[in-house]
Amino acid sequence: MKTWANRKHRWFAVLGLLVLAGWGTWFYLFPLAGRSTVAPVSNTLQAEQAYVGRAACAGCHAEQDSLWQGSHHDLAMQDVNEQTVLGDFQDVEFSKDGVVSRFFRRDSRFMVNTDGPDGTLADFEIKYVFGVTPLQQYLIELPGGKLQALSIAWDSRPAAQGGQRWFHLYPNEKIDHTDPLHWTRRSQNWNFMCAECHSTNLQKNYAAASRTYRTTWSEIDVSCEACHGPGSGHVDWAKREPGAATVDKQSKGLAVLLNERQGVAWRIDSHTGNAQRNTPRRDDAEIEVCARCHSRRAQLLGDYRHGRLMDSHLPSLLRQTLYHADGQIDGEVYEYGSFLQSKMYQAGVTCSDCHEPHSLKLKAADNGTCLQCHAAAKYDDARHHFHAPDSVGAKCVSCHMPTNTYMGVDVRRDHGFRIPRPDLTEKLGAPNACNACHADKPAQWAADAAKRWYGHQPRGYQNYAAALHAARIGTADATARLTALVQDKSLPAIARATAISEMAARLTPEQLPVLTQALRDADPLLRAAALEALEQVPPEQRWSLAHDRLRDPVRSPRILAAAALAGLAPATISAAEQADYAAAGSEYLNSLDWNADDPAAQVNRGNFHTARNEFAAAERAYREALQLDADFVMAYINLADLFRVMHRDSEGLTVLEQGLARLPDAAELHHSVGLLQVRRKNTTEALKSLERAVKLAPDQARFGYVYAMALTSVGRTLDARDVVRSALRITPNDPALNALNSQFTTEE
Repeated sequence: MKTWANRKHRWFAVLGLLVLAGWGTWFYLFPLAGRSTVAPVSNTLQAEQAYVGRAACAGCHAEQDSLWQGSHHDLAMQDVNEQTVLGDFQDVEFSKDGVVSRFFRRDSRFMVNTDGPDGTLADFEIKYVFGVTPLQQYLIELPGGKLQALSIAWDSRPAAQGGQRWFHLYPNEKIDHTDPLHWTRRSQNWNFMCAECHSTNLQKNYAAASRTYRTTWSEIDVSCEACHGPGSGHVDWAKREPGAATVDKQSKGLAVLLNERQGVAWRIDSHTGNAQRNTPRRDDAEIEVCARCHSRRAQLLGDYRHGRLMDSHLPSLLRQTLYHADGQIDGEVYEYGSFLQSKMYQAGVTCSDCHEPHSLKLKAADNGTCLQCHAAAKYDDARHHFHAPDSVGAKCVSCHMPTNTYMGVDVRRDHGFRIPRPDLTEKLGAPNACNACHADKPAQWAADAAKRWYGHQPRGYQNYAAALHAARIGTADATARLTALVQDKSLPAIARATAISEMAARLTPEQLPVLTQALRDADPLLRAAALEALEQVPPEQRWSLAHDRLRDPVRSPRILAAAALAGLAPATISAAEQADYAAAGSEYLNSLDWNADDPAAQVNRGNFHTARNEFAAAERAYREALQLDADFVMAYINLADLFRVMHRDSEGLTVLEQGLARLPDAAELHHSVGLLQVRRKNTTEALKSLERAVKLAPDQARFGYVYAMALTSVGRTLDARDVVRSALRITPNDPALNALNSQFTTEE
């Protein structure tokens, strides 16, 4: 079965790969809790309201305010003073990578002497404290309104647990001022990465012309209105005389009415031992309010609409390095993506079923939270968990919420509530809770024990590991497995959307009905994934497939549709379709404007303008991306490809050489130089660059394929065969490499 990307095994066909490499939507999904900031909400009710502050709420809601005080939300960010600073600033030194940093006091100020933006040691004042436990970070102000998070943090755990010490967040990496992870660089910028989720009514206020910030907030921490929305309308409602004609009895003047659990009861079924809700969950407003910060996601727009996550944010799917193939957490992804996979979510559980929403504490200690809905006689019993009572193994979370540690000391639990599957560890390499405790035993030992206990191998609810694993290693049956996953509506939407995303890399004309179906799925996650997969569909087919998504009821799919269909509207579309096209395009440009401090957004802007033949605007955008981050590889590649479109390859070569001067080991840049030299018929230089790309990134099957095709084109068939077979040892299931190898085998 042939894919669109590799439908011809001829040299000229691979020239399009450079364009393909640069035309993704490229929205980042950052690992920190909130990569940017939020402007005031913009739907009709919320736009008319103002933020009134916690004191206005506490007058009537004293109990909730009391619970909130001292919570992680209350202490998310604080001014610097004797009470808030937990770290030791009594002239203490910390050494890493040859840099000795010193923490000290200067009068009433808290200071650090460390390497600055140019690598020179200098004194910096601590401007704010960030977080409280199990670690506390410190923000330093740099020119341009930037607040930067120092990478040396304070371990605030008790000394008995290994705390009360300074430690570096990247202990195993050598980092100097030129490294993207250095505290002065963009990846550690508070305005860009962290601010949205640590303060209330955060306004990023980035000025693109000067590349400076004037970021503000109404309250420094995560206060009432961070979750409930601006409160002036509710205050007005509360003050009105009873019976006033203008009282909004339904919304009570709130931006989002978090009453999802009002009247909800859970009743335990005596036969199953599990609880059932008396009414279905009405909507996901509560969950999506929490997900705004408790998810791995990209922020597309600043006008967050409370309770409607995908109107402004795009959640990450179950991608490799973020999640294991079975959906367990791997990278720093927070709770939302796991929870969407859970049987609890499908049953109607919300965050506040388990957590008190103001103190953030669990509703009960130990197994008590789980036993609200699961009968103790069945589940809090050795006949279920097969461990000694009161042992670690008898705790529900030990088996059903395994942990990962992030930022060195921050232990977080997986919210997938899955049944341990040691058999998948044996088959696919996914971790399992059993061996997290019994690390000295093989996974097969745990799988045998589970089968012996229950009389069968436990299967659980999340059954898509094999499909996602097949996609990741590129097995021959991967597409069939992914198709079955997409079409199985009993499985979580986030897993089905991930399958669509994985199918994009191997999309064939035969899969078009699956993609079409996903574009019209009821869940916006699937629609968004399908729109991103459109990159692999020939441009002439995209409009008919996806133009109706330009008026999608959710903004994220509309924005993605505008990106996918840029420059593709037929001349014959109706006035209504023209209006949809223009409106979605405007939303997309608004998103790029709001993310103007992100080089990825500037590359997106360049792609958008290139598709519309607006070449001067495209060039400005690509160059702005390089001004923001001179190490941003895709900006070099896409700018050079713009020059290809404009028949200015000599300038494109200069751009790529500038990139290589900064990043000599960037395989993508060498590959792009090779393709450019092919177009210029400079075969000797082309082969050198293509070979270099393969050596730098031998796991990139595309590089091996292109290099082999180039060797074939100059008659070096035996060398091409060796390249292909070497590449297949690393990526044995790549279809293009296997097809080429079959040709070589036939010729032999």
